[in-house]
Amino acid sequence: MTATADKARNLETADRLVRAAASDGARLVVLPEKWSVLGDSETMRAGAEPLDGPALSWARQTAAELAIDLIAGSIAERVPGERNGNTSVHIGPDGTDRALYRKLHLFDVEVGGTVYRESDTDQPGDVVVVSEGIGLSICYDLRFPELYTELAARGARILVVPAAFTEATTEAGHWEILLRARAIENQCFVIAANQIGEHAPGLRSGGRSMIVDPWGVIVAEAENAETYVVANLDFQQVEDVRARLPSLAARRPEVYR
Repeated sequence: MTATADKARNLETADRLVRAAASDGARLVVLPEKWSVLGDSETMRAGAEPLDGPALSWARQTAAELAIDLIAGSIAERVPGERNGNTSVHIGPDGTDRALYRKLHLFDVEVGGTVYRESDTDQPGDVVVVSEGIGLSICYDLRFPELYTELAARGARILVVPAAFTEATTEAGHWEILLRARAIENQCFVIAANQIGEHAPGLRSGGRSMIVDPWGVIVAEAENAETYVVANLDFQQVEDVRARLPSLAARRPEVYR
């Protein structure tokens, strides 16, 4: 998606793509980070919604109608205080919330001459979340491998990464390398839904949404447009890889502490 300050268009695009993916056989659909609104700090403050707001109400209704699991990317969640939550919700096929995750690592960096200060608008979460074998994360979390190791240790077989990964770091290869590394390290499928294009002046995401298998092979990749991709996930592959190359079982976390 190319989410902007235009919330009505963002919702229409999400609805169209989710329905198209479901009609193509998808049973689990992942939206990108901040799919409901994306822009500068003022836009994010103005566009924040509570958990019962229009964005997630649509997501629950649509998941139930289509009988799919829906990872509602992340939204700018209006919470008490001056800063939002950057919040992802796993919604089940019955339209009920299965899990809620708030982004642990906030994007306070300088990339390509642009300074990002996510902490100006958002507050971090503090809980690691696995929901029915799905490990939840958001964008910048991808650079913190210890999170994904913990998700795998808690039973994740799928790692989801809704993102608005910058154009500069996507083009430098960071996006693909990190996604494939997280898949290889944790012997999980990785489903990564990235934003694409310009959201506001100077704010651009790099696209290349992809699905990676537990051997680190890209099994589906989006063209650089508002679109979707699908892939069949054979969970026996997770078990086979973990049996042949039991690196997770061989970890010695007691030595690292």
